[in-house]
This record gives sequence, structure tokens and C-alpha cells, in this order.
Amino acid sequence: MNKQKKRVSDSSIEGHVYKVFPSDLNAHYSVFGGLVMATCDRLALVVAERHSGHPCVTASVDSMHFRAPAKDGDTLIFKAAANRVFKTSMEIGIKVMAENSYTGDERHIVSAYFTFVALDDDKRPVEVADVEPATPDERRRYRNADIRRSARLDTREQLKSSRGSTPKP
Repeated sequence: MNKQKKRVSDSSIEGHVYKVFPSDLNAHYSVFGGLVMATCDRLALVVAERHSGHPCVTASVDSMHFRAPAKDGDTLIFKAAANRVFKTSMEIGIKVMAENSYTGDERHIVSAYFTFVALDDDKRPVEVADVEPATPDERRRYRNADIRRSARLDTREQLKSSRGSTPKP
């Protein structure tokens, strides 16, 4: 594993804002989830490339939890940070809040976890500097990233082994 470490704060994004307008709404008059997903992916890419110093590609989205709706007139506030590095891949966590700009009330609307792989000039995976968590929240996210990775790898193995045991129709 790469011996070099980088602080989470060196690549994180705090407070990226997006003002919600009527054209951002779905048929239920809440923010279209695809808009939030695309914004999360773009911000996670910026964090991954800042952290690794290399071009990166999205390898997976472990989860995207929509906790509450955002509505017309809300301001979305995105936070993104590298949670952990696994040799050539990185977990980037995203938290999205919806703020009522008039009252200041905030609601946690989305939590998401993206995995990115850093690529060299030949488009092959390249080792990435590890994350050095400094705060209690960063250390918690670092530990939890390993749990998510283990679950992802276990699921991959279970699916792989089930291919041979499924009868053909």
C-alpha cells in the first residue's frame, strides 16, 4: 500500500450550493433524484481527482439513500470527502442538505457512497495515497468505509458463485 497519506480536508468539498428551481422538479413537485445523483457523481469525481492527483472513473455507487424530499425554492448544500483508500480505489462520501433560505431550516436529504478508481496515463489503475482521518467523524467514516467495502466484495462473491448453481430455463 502507498505509504504516503493525505488529509481528508486536502480534497474535500464543503458547502457546494445548488438553488432549486421549478425546472428541477419531478411529477411529485420534489427535486428530481437524477439531478441530485448526477451532481453527487460530479462532486465525488472532483474529490477523487484532487485526492489522487490522477484522472478517475466511477467504479460503483454503494448506496444512495434519499432521506427526505427537497422542494421548489430550497437550496441544496453538498458536502463530499474521501472516506478511505483501498490501493487504487477510493470511497467518496456525499451528504446533501436542503436549506430553506428564508428560515435557515435544514434537512438531511441524501447520503451516498461512490467508489472511484484512479488511472495512469495508460488508463490502468494506479495506487493512491491513503487517507489520514483527523476528526472523530473522519475516523468513523474511515471505519465504516471498510464495512461497506467488505459487504460489496461479499455480495460480488455470492453473485459469482450463484451463477453456476442456477438451473437454466
